Amino acid sequence: MQIRLFTGNAHPGLAQRIAEALGVPLGKALVDRFPDGEIRVRLLESVRGDDVYLIQPTCPPVNEHLMELLLLADAARRSSAGRINAVIPYFGYARQDKQTEGREPVSAKLVAGLLERVGVHRVIAIDLHAPQIQGFFDIPVDHLSAVRLFAPYLREKGYADNAVVVSPDAGRAEEARRLAERLGLPLAMLAKRRHGPKETSVTYVIGDVQGKRPLIIDDIVSTGGTIRRGVEALLQAGALPEVVVMATHPVLVGEARENLAHPAIREVVFTDTIPLKDGGYTVLSTAELLAQAIRHVHTNQSVSALI
Repeated sequence: MQIRLFTGNAHPGLAQRIAEALGVPLGKALVDRFPDGEIRVRLLESVRGDDVYLIQPTCPPVNEHLMELLLLADAARRSSAGRINAVIPYFGYARQDKQTEGREPVSAKLVAGLLERVGVHRVIAIDLHAPQIQGFFDIPVDHLSAVRLFAPYLREKGYADNAVVVSPDAGRAEEARRLAERLGLPLAMLAKRRHGPKETSVTYVIGDVQGKRPLIIDDIVSTGGTIRRGVEALLQAGALPEVVVMATHPVLVGEARENLAHPAIREVVFTDTIPLKDGGYTVLSTAELLAQAIRHVHTNQSVSALI
């Protein structure tokens, strides 16, 4: 089986960079709209018996990009592809991984079921909001981490000197611990309380941040409200006003840019799992990481070395 790469409209730039890293041409596919808004998909090349990789983060507009991915997978299945692998750098609906109140759906589980139903054999993702989402699938899920991108960048810029790695909540504590171990730094955590889908508060700081540069690592920055409140809590606890914010997925909606413009934030670092329309932030490429994962999957090598 040969590697075949296709993409929808979510992030063609990232797909092209992955193709270049692999030395494989990006396949030709038609992904457009009918006049009434329905999505039309057609693979313009034969994929019979091939190892197909559909590169499509389900970033905003989430529903459209998710539907494109499902239709691409169905087209590949009906075209007799050998294996269909969904490369989803940003997995939309991941924050809806449980019922927080009665009579709610578990949307992340529903999306997992849809991907399986259309014939996806494997999923490759980066920093799922909740690692247990892997258990929503009955197919293999390769869950990559952006820590391996952030750590060398921080070391190169000198940010790891007199610093402390900070998790914005308990859910990111494991990733923060891995970054702290890579850099040989202490670990702290913010105690966060969620009051609704759009409102959170930081109650206190767990750990010693006095006189240290905070390195905040998160998976998603949406409105940036949690980051702003976290920075203020760290300053009150005696941290240096030299905060470095890192996040894998720059969703950036609402007042995100205003919140990230806090005077104590020295630099904001994202990855390119979601395309950024405006500049002002440092963006690290995930193309080589995803290309290595695709290469390992295709050749039946272990992917755990990349995690």
